[in-house]
Amino acid sequence: MADRALADEFIAELKRWRDVRGLSQTRLAVLVGYTPSYISKVEGGLQRPSREFAEKADEQLRAGGAIRRSFLALDAKPRVESVPRQQPAPEPTATSLVVEHEDTSLYYDGRTYRATQRRRLFNGGSEPITSYLIRISVDRYPGDPEKSNAHYRQDPLTWDEISLSASVDGEPIGWRVQHDRDAFKELWLLFENEDGRYPLYPGESTWLEYSYTVGDTKWGTWFQRAVRLPTKHLSVSLDFPASMEPAVWGTETTMTATGGPFRNPIRSSTQGDRRVFSWSTDEPPLHARYRLEWKFRAKAIKETNLTSTADTASGRMQAIGIVQEGDPILATPARLFSLPDEAEDARRVVAELNSAADRASGVHNFGKGMGIAAPQIGINRAAAIIRTPEGESITLFNPRIIEEGGGFDEQYEGCLSFFDVRGMVPRPMSLSVEHTDIDGQQRITIFERGHARLVAHEVDHLHGQLYRSKMRPGVEPIPVSEYRGTGQTWEYGKTSRQ
Repeated sequence: MADRALADEFIAELKRWRDVRGLSQTRLAVLVGYTPSYISKVEGGLQRPSREFAEKADEQLRAGGAIRRSFLALDAKPRVESVPRQQPAPEPTATSLVVEHEDTSLYYDGRTYRATQRRRLFNGGSEPITSYLIRISVDRYPGDPEKSNAHYRQDPLTWDEISLSASVDGEPIGWRVQHDRDAFKELWLLFENEDGRYPLYPGESTWLEYSYTVGDTKWGTWFQRAVRLPTKHLSVSLDFPASMEPAVWGTETTMTATGGPFRNPIRSSTQGDRRVFSWSTDEPPLHARYRLEWKFRAKAIKETNLTSTADTASGRMQAIGIVQEGDPILATPARLFSLPDEAEDARRVVAELNSAADRASGVHNFGKGMGIAAPQIGINRAAAIIRTPEGESITLFNPRIIEEGGGFDEQYEGCLSFFDVRGMVPRPMSLSVEHTDIDGQQRITIFERGHARLVAHEVDHLHGQLYRSKMRPGVEPIPVSEYRGTGQTWEYGKTSRQ
């Protein structure tokens, strides 16, 4: 039976990552070069997966090795004669069950998240429904599956901490576990308890409610709703301490379009000492995913100030969440995006970059324009934004300088990661930069003068370099107190150093 348990673990990992990436069996089949029937049989326990399939699935689903490790554990076990599996109760089909209203709330007290989900279910089929499948999935480090997988292997999500509760029309009910993984739980809510059974009969509706708790050491700053059944109305609210200064944004992805911002706004209000964000939509399309993400600005400032209380330029940047010189991430080449497959992750990183840029602009006047790269906010991905003095915003994914021209000039630069000094740095007057659009298209853009300098500075960051390495030998940065160009634009004359 150990072989079956390992097979179940592989199935759980495969389904989890397919769900995280929002891919149907058919879509995954196209990406890995197998038939939908093959994947259906693997997930149903009727087909033992091949090594090639496991490796391709891990790569395409960006599972950080989780699927591959699960397969290796299964493959290391001697094969036994297959025994007919006890099939779980079938999940209600899209034609039999309709969600008339799904209302989800997430409450955070500063240490722990409590998620409560209420669904008004209507049985449009011909048979009574006696169970409902739910999934609890956490990801502390979205966009970095290797780090997230290692985190949960060391400190797995447990049933005791989840403190799950569930009810049907106010009657407490029980459940049966389907899959139990380090960062993923799947279970059937059973419409019964020791006092009776509460089936949902054809033509009737009922309120299903369940709640669970996860500490913030295991819960990433995101919450996603996936539309798996026909749904008439979907609403979500996030309830945070107002003192933490939360900022919230959302991304939606459908089967017919890549991810983009919510088409209707997230509303916010202050209720006593709480900040509540609310969002809703009608008739969401089947298989759509709605992802809300947030950042606690005050918390980042408070935590950083524990190690940096000096009223210095660098200290102020550190206080708003900018990684400082000496952190290994600034000396590590950033991991490239696979676009458009990772478009959702790319948009999330850009949203965090813009949030950091807004904070930086609140404590310093960037007369020359400014830029910030993902490693500077602790994210090892190849993305950067530039805000020019003219107000233009430039976003770069996977940038690479392919040509320099126009001679060189030297100007003083500052870096948010060591902002107490300014350094005289020679830069080309013109750059041709190859980069990738969010839709996966390769582009070549030419930048000149000040724009070229801003772009070159951020491209260096994405290749693990700081401007110190580009200064002429024997030239050292000067203290910001000696610098006289703050708030001014760079000046360009007719001559340049060749």
